[in-house]
Amino acid sequence: MTNHRFTTRIGAALAALCAVLAVTACGAPKPDASGLDKVTFMLSWAPDTNHIGVYVAKHKGYYREAGLDVDIVAVTQSGAEQAVNNGVADFALSNLTNVSTYATKGAQLKQVMQVQQKTSAIWCALASNNAITRPKDFDGKVFATFGSNESDAVVRRMIETDGGTGDFDKVTVGTSTFATLSSGRADFGGFYSTWEGVQAKMNGPELRCFSEPDYGVPGNADSIGIITSDRLISSDPDLVKRFVQATQRGYIDAYEDGDEAAGILVHDAPEANLDEAFVKESMKTIIDGQYWGDRKSIENGTATLGAIDYDGTQQYFDFLAESDAYTDATGKTVHTAPQSHDLATDEFLASGAH
Repeated sequence: MTNHRFTTRIGAALAALCAVLAVTACGAPKPDASGLDKVTFMLSWAPDTNHIGVYVAKHKGYYREAGLDVDIVAVTQSGAEQAVNNGVADFALSNLTNVSTYATKGAQLKQVMQVQQKTSAIWCALASNNAITRPKDFDGKVFATFGSNESDAVVRRMIETDGGTGDFDKVTVGTSTFATLSSGRADFGGFYSTWEGVQAKMNGPELRCFSEPDYGVPGNADSIGIITSDRLISSDPDLVKRFVQATQRGYIDAYEDGDEAAGILVHDAPEANLDEAFVKESMKTIIDGQYWGDRKSIENGTATLGAIDYDGTQQYFDFLAESDAYTDATGKTVHTAPQSHDLATDEFLASGAH
């Protein structure tokens, strides 16, 4: 299985270079025959536990209660972010880093709900590779990459923080990072602790991994959540609010009962051929690690599931700008960091929902 975070990032960087400013003349979604507002939600990759709250909300009828008929559709080749920017989809799963990458190229996107509150990326070598026991050992080794400046900046910072020079070779991943490492074409690569990390623990191969915050990468790189277009927010803010709050209910339910949510995802996304035991373990990892926020605070209403982490994301954007990881639509390096407060809003969330 490919690493979704990193394929999404390179998709954002490359797809944005072509026609990102081409906006269709779509207005707000129109009601269907049932009187419900027809809404399209686009996946950002294959269905997985990052998307699970949307499936739960649809399965339990939360969208219909909100007057919405939500169609969950596969990601297009150009990427979910471009589809939302161009009006092909109304909402999508993405992260605030991708929104910031698109913003430097002229897109008009906004994150309206941030599900994930801390980084889940891990940078790993096969445990059998005794030449790598710490990030410093990535120096001179081969990185299995999807090609983004962002990933290069992260790996370089981790190596340098651990006392290395930050020099490494790269090979572009063609199938999966697991396969690339196992074949010997590369020495290390990026994974998600909540997905590939679970896969490795359950089915192998055994990995030796290092996390970004432990080695000098600031802020939250994995601000996964729901995005929409500035255009839809302007034309129909009530619809955005109804979708966001119904989706919020779905993620809250999934956070309270991961096993139930796992069963819903497996049943309602048969095309993904997901193993229910694996999905349950992924949700257990998310819940035990409190990746979506402090559960007690969410349950007692003192915290809101879906709130934007403006400070953590801004720290990461500043790091990327310092690392020359942002480029505009012409490929020119952008040195000024995008501002998270311009790219996200909490206004549509139900505060203290539980």
